[in-house]
Amino acid sequence: MATTANATGATDVAAALGAAGTISAVGATDATGSADSAGTTRAVATTADSAGATSAAGGTGVAATTADPTGATDAAGANGATGANGAAGTPARRRLLADLTPLRTSAHYRRLWAGNTVSSLGQQMTALAVSLQVYAITGSTFSVGLVGLCSLVPLVVFGLYGGSIADTVDRRRLGLVSATGATLLSVALAVAAFARFHQVWLLYSVVALQAVCFAMNSPARTAMIPRLLPAEQLPAANALSSLTNTVGQMAGPMLGGVIVGWWGYQAAYLVDVVAFTASLYAMWRLPSMRPDRGAGAGRPRRASVVDGLRFLGTRPNVRMTFFADLAAMVLAQPRALFPAVAALWFGGDARTVGLLVAAPAVGAILGGLFSGWLSRIRRHGLAILLSVASWGAAIALFGLTRYLWLGLFFLAVAGCADTISMVFRSTMLQAATPDEMRGRLQGVFIVVVAGGPRLGDFLAGSAADLTSAGVTVVAGGVACVVVLGLLALRWPDFARYDARDPRP
Repeated sequence: MATTANATGATDVAAALGAAGTISAVGATDATGSADSAGTTRAVATTADSAGATSAAGGTGVAATTADPTGATDAAGANGATGANGAAGTPARRRLLADLTPLRTSAHYRRLWAGNTVSSLGQQMTALAVSLQVYAITGSTFSVGLVGLCSLVPLVVFGLYGGSIADTVDRRRLGLVSATGATLLSVALAVAAFARFHQVWLLYSVVALQAVCFAMNSPARTAMIPRLLPAEQLPAANALSSLTNTVGQMAGPMLGGVIVGWWGYQAAYLVDVVAFTASLYAMWRLPSMRPDRGAGAGRPRRASVVDGLRFLGTRPNVRMTFFADLAAMVLAQPRALFPAVAALWFGGDARTVGLLVAAPAVGAILGGLFSGWLSRIRRHGLAILLSVASWGAAIALFGLTRYLWLGLFFLAVAGCADTISMVFRSTMLQAATPDEMRGRLQGVFIVVVAGGPRLGDFLAGSAADLTSAGVTVVAGGVACVVVLGLLALRWPDFARYDARDPRP
C-alpha cells in the first residue's frame, strides 16, 4: 500500500495500484508544513509594503489593512474593492477562494511554492515507477511493500536528526545540498533503467537514500519560510501547500502511469530529474538563511535533538497538535481496508478501490480551493479540535453506509476536514515555535506524519482480522472523537489558543 503525502495518509492514488510509498513518503511532509511564522520586524515590514501597494492602487490601502486583523489578506481585498479591478463581488470571492496573497507579496516564497509544485509531481511519478518496476522484476506484492519500509525507516531515523541540523547550519545551503543529492539519485535510477540494470537491491537503496535526503531537506525548507512571509499569511500559505501536494498526489501517479506505459521507467525518472531543477533554482535564489542562535546552537547533534524533544514536552499547545493528528491517523485510518471494503460492501473491483482512495483527495482539493476564509480564524486550537472530530465522525459514518456514493461523500468530507486541520496544525507549530527550534520541531512533524498513517494501517488491518471491516471503521472513528475529547479536557487551554497571542 502506498503511503500518503498529506497528514491523513489517505490520498495517495498510488495505493490503488499497489504502490508502496517510495517517494510518496518522501513527499509527505510537504503537505504537513509549508510555512513558518515570520519574525515581528519582518512581518511589520511586509504588512506595510502590502498596505502601501493597496493604497497606491485604490487610495484606502492602509486603512483597510490595519482595520482587519487578517492583515495582508484583506489588503488584497481592499485593493480589489477600491477599483483596482472594478468587480464588486471580487472581495467576497477572494475571501472564499484560496488566498493567493503569499504568492503576491514574496517572490522568494512564490519561487519555492512553484518549485515544490513541480517537484512534487516528479516525486509522485518516481514513486509509482519504482513500485511498478519492483513488481515487474519480482512479481511479488511483498517486495513492493518493502519499498515503503525502505523509505519509512530512514525517514523516521533521520527526520529528527535532519531537524537538528537545520537549526545549526545555513538552511539554504542544507536545502541545496540535500535537494542536489535527491536529484543525483533520480539520475542514477534513469541511468540504470536505460542500461537495463534491473536489480531490486539498487531500487531499494536509492529509495532509502532519497528518504534520507528528504529528511534533511524538508525541515530546512519549512523553517526558512518565516523569513519570507508575515505571520498572518501562514494559514493561506499552508492551504496553498496542501492544495499543491494533494494535486501532486493525484496527478503525479496518473501522469507517471502514462509516461511509463508509453516511454518506460527511464522517462519517468528523467521527468523527475527535470522537475527537481525547479526546486533547486528556487533554493539557489534565496539569501543565506542561518537560524537564530538559541538552544542547541553549536551542540552535538544528539544533544540538539534532545533539546527539541524537551522543548516539545514543555509546550502543551504545540504538543497537542501532534496528539490530535495521531488520534486521527492511528485510530481512524481506513485506507488499508479499502480493498476489502470495495468488495464486501459495494461489490466492486479495483476501480472501486481507486474511487475510495481518490475521494479524500477530492475533498482535500476542494478544501484547499475554498480556503480563503481560514485566514480570518483566530482560534486555531478550537479549529483543530473541530476539524479532527469531523474527520472521526465522517469515518464512522462511512463505516455505517453501504451506498457507494454516500461512502465517497463521507470520505470527501473527511479529506476536507483533514486539510483544515493540517493548515491550523502547521500554522500553530510555526507561529508558536522560536526560530532556533523550528527545524527540530519540523523533524518531529515528519516522524508523526510518516509514522502515524502506517501505524494506523497496521492497527486497522489487525483489528479487521479479529472483528470485521465495518466494526473496525466505525469503532475507529468513534475512538478518534472520544480520545480527542479527553485530550481537550486534559488541556483546555488548547481550545482557547489565539493566533494573535501564540503561546506554545
